[in-house]
Formats: sequence, C-alpha cells, structure tokens
Amino acid sequence: MKIYELAPSPSARRVSIFLAEMGIDVERISIDIRGGENLSDAFHAKSQNGLIPVLELDDGTTISESVAICRYFDETHPSENSLFGNTPLEKAQVEMWQRIVELKGLFVALQAFRNITGVYKDRETCVESWGEVSRQRLIAFLPVLDKRLSESAFVAGERFSIADITAFVMCHFMEKLHITVDGSLPHIQAWLQAVSQRPSVSQQ
Repeated sequence: MKIYELAPSPSARRVSIFLAEMGIDVERISIDIRGGENLSDAFHAKSQNGLIPVLELDDGTTISESVAICRYFDETHPSENSLFGNTPLEKAQVEMWQRIVELKGLFVALQAFRNITGVYKDRETCVESWGEVSRQRLIAFLPVLDKRLSESAFVAGERFSIADITAFVMCHFMEKLHITVDGSLPHIQAWLQAVSQRPSVSQQ
C-alpha cells in the first residue's frame, strides 16, 4: 500500500494528519505537481482525476480524493472515536461542517491562490479578478467559523474530527494569500493553538 502525494499540499496534509491521528503509517511517494508529473499517462492510469493524493492498495486498486482516502481508512480501521463521528447525529454534524468548511473555506482558498498567482497557468485558465473575489469570499467566511467555534470546542462538536483537519489546513494555507487569524477572530485563534499542539499536527 502506498500514497502518491505532494506532501506540503493541502490535500496531502489532510490525509497525513488524519492518518497520524489514527496511528497509521503508509509508504509515501512524492509526485512533482509543478513539473507536471501528474499529467503523465502513467499517473492518470492511477488517478481518476489526475490529482494527488492517490492511495494505491496492494492489489493495484486506487482511490483518489483526500476525504475518500480518509473514509477508506476509517472503515478499515474502526475505532471507538471515529473522526467521521460515531452516532447518526455526530456523523451528520461532521459531514455538514466538513462540507461547509471545504466548500466555503478550503476550496475557495485554493481557487483564490491558483487564479491570483497563476501557478498552473500552463494547464488551466487563470482569472486574477476571480481569484481576488475568491479571496474576499474566504475572508467573509472566517467570522462564520469563528462564531461556530464560540459554540463548541471543535468545528463539528465537542470532539476533534475530519472537519477540524480541513479547517486547520485551510487556516495555514490562507497565509499564502496574506490572510491571517488576528484578534478579530479570537475563537479561531484559541482553536488553532489547541489543534497545533496535537501530536498528529505538531509532528508533521
């Protein structure tokens, strides 16, 4: 079993933190995304979307998309405290907040970065103005997250979950857009400090 990834990328970091939380070690193979290694026929034979990370099982089966990879490990290594929730209500709340943070936060941050910087302009259309709009949408989302964290210890409730991993990765990635968590977001600040001290994060 192995994971093809670019370790610093947000998607790869999500998987890495998730696996560290579960105490699972998997062989990693680095893919040069900027150099276009993921555009090769060989990589596309493994990745359904041409993106990283990709989990390759021992029988050659591959799974793309970071959350799908996390779900696979969650199902194959059941525990008393699933990062996707235990009860029907917990599962629904984790799914809800995971989607909110991903679609209104992390995805928007990625769109802003790619369009503003033009980092992949050799393979996709980049519109700087859309990147700036996306950056403002991300800024507008942060008070929503701060309010949520004023109501509970973690994003989806009282336990750490995949939603926290997504939000944590988002908060660090948005520094590339010169967006910081300052005193106007005290609950995110406190939550970030707590999450940063988790071994799964601090030892990355």
